[in-house]
Parts: sequence; C-alpha cells; structure tokens
Amino acid sequence: MLCLDRHDPRPVYEQVAEGLERLIARGVLAEDDQLPSVRQLATDLMVNPNTVQKAYSELLSRGTIYSVRGRGNFVSGTADVRGRRMQEIGVQIEALIREAKEIGATKAECERLIHEKLGVYDHD
Repeated sequence: MLCLDRHDPRPVYEQVAEGLERLIARGVLAEDDQLPSVRQLATDLMVNPNTVQKAYSELLSRGTIYSVRGRGNFVSGTADVRGRRMQEIGVQIEALIREAKEIGATKAECERLIHEKLGVYDHD
C-alpha cells in the first residue's frame, strides 16, 4: 500500500500524507473509504504513531480526509485530491521549464525531453 523511502530528505509524516493522497488520486482509496487506524498504519509502516497522527492531521487540514468521532478517518472526495495534485505537478513542471530556459534550452528541446520522459510510461 504505502512505501516509505528512508533516504528521502522529507519528514516521514509528509511521505505518509503524500502517499495516501497518491492512493486517493489513483482511485485505490475511494470517497468515504475508511483509512487504517493510526495505530494500525504506524505498525504496518514501522513508524511512531505520532508520525501517522501528524500525517492524518495534515490531510484533515487540507480537506483530503474527514474524521468521525469514535469511528476513524475517511476519504473525502477523490476529484478534489486529484485536481489539487495535478495543479501542484503543473507548478513543478513550470519551475523545471523555467530552469531549463535559464540554461538556454529551446522550446523544442523542452518538448522533446517531456515527450521522451512520457515515453517511459507508454505501457500504462
């Protein structure tokens, strides 16, 4: 389900939150699906429960999940998550293109690079 990268410089709670958002955006977790309890996910990922709680708090503040007292945490809406993630990806792509332009890359070079990288995923 979720995999953590111990070499990733980001805090573990951010990796957990992003991983859950990725699962929601892909439709693996659907609207109103219940998430594992904090304790269960912490055990599965071999992390401190406070780390998972911080990830869940982050997702709650973004509106990605909602909490039902005494029942747990549930997925809000998948379309909003996917749309927000696509916007974030667009910002990252824009920054990379700007960086490429700063080193003198042409539009054609940028387009070729993007198409080349997309080709890696042609099997999807």
